[in-house]
Amino acid sequence: MILQIALDTPVRHVFDYLPPVDASGEAPKPGVRVRVPFGRRQLIGVLVGIAQGSRVPSAKLKAAVDIMDEEPVFDPVTFELLRWAADYYHHPLGEVIAAALPVALRAGQAANDVVETWTLSDAGRRELQSPTARRAPRQRALMLWLAERGRATADDVAAAFKLAHLKALAARGWAGAVRITPEPAGFELRPSEVTLTDQQGLVVDAIAASLGRFAAHLLYGVTGSGKTEVYLRVIAAAIAGGGQSLVLVPEIALTPQLVERFRRRFSAGVAVLHSALSGTARRDAWRAAHSGQARILIGTRSAVFTSLPRLALIVVDEEHDASYKQHEGFRYSARDLAVWRAQRAQVPIILGSATPSLETLENVAQARYSKLVLPQRPGAARAPRLALVDLRKHAGEQGLSQPAMHAIARHLTAGGQVIVFLNRRGYAPSLFCNACGWVAPCAHCDARMTLHRRAAQLRCHHCGAAGPVPSTCGSCGQPLNPVGQGTERVEETLARLFPDAPLARLDRDTAAGRGAIEAVLHRVHSGEARILIGTQMLTKGHDFPDVSLVVILDADQGLFASDFRATERLAQTITQVAGRAGRAARPGEVIIQTEFPEHPLLTRLITDGYEGFAASALEERRKAEWPPYSRLAMLRAEAKDSLGLNAFLSSAAALGASLADASIKILGPATALIARRADHFRAHLLIETAARSSLQRFLARWLPQVETLDGPPGLRWSIDVDPLEVD
Repeated sequence: MILQIALDTPVRHVFDYLPPVDASGEAPKPGVRVRVPFGRRQLIGVLVGIAQGSRVPSAKLKAAVDIMDEEPVFDPVTFELLRWAADYYHHPLGEVIAAALPVALRAGQAANDVVETWTLSDAGRRELQSPTARRAPRQRALMLWLAERGRATADDVAAAFKLAHLKALAARGWAGAVRITPEPAGFELRPSEVTLTDQQGLVVDAIAASLGRFAAHLLYGVTGSGKTEVYLRVIAAAIAGGGQSLVLVPEIALTPQLVERFRRRFSAGVAVLHSALSGTARRDAWRAAHSGQARILIGTRSAVFTSLPRLALIVVDEEHDASYKQHEGFRYSARDLAVWRAQRAQVPIILGSATPSLETLENVAQARYSKLVLPQRPGAARAPRLALVDLRKHAGEQGLSQPAMHAIARHLTAGGQVIVFLNRRGYAPSLFCNACGWVAPCAHCDARMTLHRRAAQLRCHHCGAAGPVPSTCGSCGQPLNPVGQGTERVEETLARLFPDAPLARLDRDTAAGRGAIEAVLHRVHSGEARILIGTQMLTKGHDFPDVSLVVILDADQGLFASDFRATERLAQTITQVAGRAGRAARPGEVIIQTEFPEHPLLTRLITDGYEGFAASALEERRKAEWPPYSRLAMLRAEAKDSLGLNAFLSSAAALGASLADASIKILGPATALIARRADHFRAHLLIETAARSSLQRFLARWLPQVETLDGPPGLRWSIDVDPLEVD
């Protein structure tokens, strides 16, 4: 019997081991953790199969040290998902499985949350019933207490008695400790204060009717239309039958607000899983999900791999969001894997968005997904009024046009709150010398350093390099000037223009500390902050009832980008941030500043909304044969030797051409948009074909041979299947 073990290594194959020396003859179950010798170390891997023979000579096979679990650490569907994902994304299975386990479990801690409880022994029950027993009053009271409850933890005992009394009972054999796995938590669905609209009721009924079978539902609801209330109602129906629900959110920034709302509605069984949690918290959330203690798991993209043995429903909120795609290492799409998992588990999945991805809309057109629409905001809320401001005609101050400043003053006077959106953090994107034209560069990247005035630093937003701010030009000695605006500079300008309006800023800089996001959101929700300045983080589904005005400072980012998805992302961003306005009784207004007000994307958004834009964008994609009408993969590579890097990619392209049929196009090598980052040159090959199956067949033949190619020292390469960025 040969144990096939997946280990957390970059090697693409599994490793063969003999069973432990002291193992019983019974074969362990695939999915259990196994401790094995690996070189001079011991590693913990996962058993993925059992074979009767091995390619490794028997004399060289080592025995595993220990089978660590009796039962698999993944439910069957999740285990199958991990193996499928490793094949589809062509990533080492050991690394894929490791990414699905908390660090504590990879280090060998127990997979189940075992609780020590105390109970009366048979001898204790006989002693309690004996008419001649003469026990101390408190000991007898404790025995009666334990008899009534059946079992209790030491903490429960300590709350009512002294632990010394418990120890005295244990010393006489009248009480003993038993280790048990907690039962799934009961829950109470608290009544909602929200009355469903007729359309919400129809949507809830349609999704609830699909419980118990696979169905993919696009919940296409305008911003503020009540998608979360739909989630809550359907989840309640799913877990009322004993099931579990998985709720994926794109960003940690969304989690506190969403978790608070879920915990207000469900009395117990809500667990949270994301990368900002401590190792202990992540372990506990994973255990709660795996054991069934957690009835609802809310998490970011990696939560799609969490073991949920009673899964009944999956929700992917803001399904269009790029954060669902992992861009380093194991490059997977959590949204796509969630659909696969729902299909294999035979449960429904809800894909919610006000700006669905073009891939999802095409799946609707092909009748793979159903489309459920929430076209209006409930109650008195109405869609905001959008207007373009031509920056060529209206003078501004540090990025703020005169019409924007007048609108801000008007809404503040009326008691509303204002959002000012700029997807560029820092004080200024460049530090510039007017005399000689020198611009502060990053020494490690083909990029400029961004000025962060409050921190008195120049920072590279690509490699993380930082340094002091020079006072004069290093080339000619003249003074340097900050050029352009970031959120920090806009905050400074707004503080000067509106000194009586308290400000809050939400970007990666202000959200870095623990609890920082919650603190900013609290200031906005409480009404303390009247103006909120922020970046992309503002588009992530936040609900600000008093916001009546949104100002988008620079809508031109993405209009002329090289990436074919840039216009889709820009349309989604504008629509999402505009949707923060006018969510309650106050009418909403959105001002979009641009130097290209005649651009077709902007005019189409204004006149026909996101749905009109999406229809024209899909037609453009169809004519150009870009996704969703083709399939892509990118071989990304980087090295310090640019010539060696190009030689490696040229060899890979030539090898691919020799293996490819007529349906496969190999484009490149091409340098990345930022050709040098962190002292490494970067380039890629793009593989394009019409069908997913032909792409997978090609990659399966090509990649094992790419691994054999020579490359420059320090070469790193990876394959990205279904890339979101191709620049």
